[in-house]
Amino acid sequence: MLSRLLKEHQAKQNERKELQERRRREAICAATCLTEALVDHLNVGVSQAYVNQRKLDHEVKTLQVQASQFSKQTAQWISMVEGFNQALKEIGDVENWARSIEMDMRTIATALEYVHKGQLQSACS
Repeated sequence: MLSRLLKEHQAKQNERKELQERRRREAICAATCLTEALVDHLNVGVSQAYVNQRKLDHEVKTLQVQASQFSKQTAQWISMVEGFNQALKEIGDVENWARSIEMDMRTIATALEYVHKGQLQSACS
């Protein structure tokens, strides 16, 4: 009887151990599945972040190129405006020079008329 009780006890212990081992394997499997699902979910987010970062990098490079082109174009415009301003100054200088020459020519013409009239009057007298 004692040996039968011992055998029953050992059988029940074996069943409990097997049940416990089965539950442990199921728990490990469930934890593994959960971990994989979480990692997959995180990988989707990381993948999207990576794609967005690549897009941003591309946009930054494009913006840098455009900013450089704009800077060069602006420098060309500034150079053209400075050239235009210089040309306007030169035109103003030429205009002033022409006025000065015109005034000198009028003075000379008046002086010549005065001399010519003086010569006519002395010839008539």
